[in-house]
Amino acid sequence: MARIALVDDDRNILTSVSMTLEAEGYDVSTYNDGLQALTAFNEELPELAVLDIKMPRMDGMDLLSRLRQKSDIPVIFLTSKDDEIDEVLGLRMGADDYVRKPFSQRLLVERIRAILRRQEARISDAGPVTEEKNESLIERGDLVMDPLRHSVTWKGKNVNLTVTEFLLLQALAMRPGFVKSRDQLMDVAYDDQVYVDDRTIDSHIKRLRKKMRTADKDFAAIETLYGIGYRYTE
Repeated sequence: MARIALVDDDRNILTSVSMTLEAEGYDVSTYNDGLQALTAFNEELPELAVLDIKMPRMDGMDLLSRLRQKSDIPVIFLTSKDDEIDEVLGLRMGADDYVRKPFSQRLLVERIRAILRRQEARISDAGPVTEEKNESLIERGDLVMDPLRHSVTWKGKNVNLTVTEFLLLQALAMRPGFVKSRDQLMDVAYDDQVYVDDRTIDSHIKRLRKKMRTADKDFAAIETLYGIGYRYTE
């Protein structure tokens, strides 16, 4: 049973959405603002967090920033329908997805399921790990990825990636030199039931590059082929 954190200052949303998620079998914790949620997260992290952007005391952006300092748990933002800037900024800061208000609760449930399925699939696909040799390791030049442990190093330095960022990097690194179109990367990062546009993938790639450059300011292994897609070069 996955534990979901729902953070919103609208009590009606907290009540109705938590009831829907609990009916789907999730363990739900609700919080009225970002500061209350952050205090709880310092004690125990959920497996996924749904954050409203506009909240008193600490908004969703600030909470995500604090959260990303210590954790890469998946985050879905709730945004107002006209806040396109917030959506882009949230993705660049490390959110995995967003849902616009007013929203269908069924859509939110499907987004949550999709992200959790991606996590489970990544771990199961990696297979068992032994003390002698981890067969799931991906080594491409200075890049080492361990899907089982969700770990990434570049030139020996750890890089913390979200689930979406990890899946995108893995898809590119698995076939160095081969171009992946945005549509192909969407298929890697999202289920068929979830629609995202090119901007979402581009924002994730920008965030991914930024994180890799914290380990190496000259990181340039992910190339953009304008109008085509992206590729990993060793």
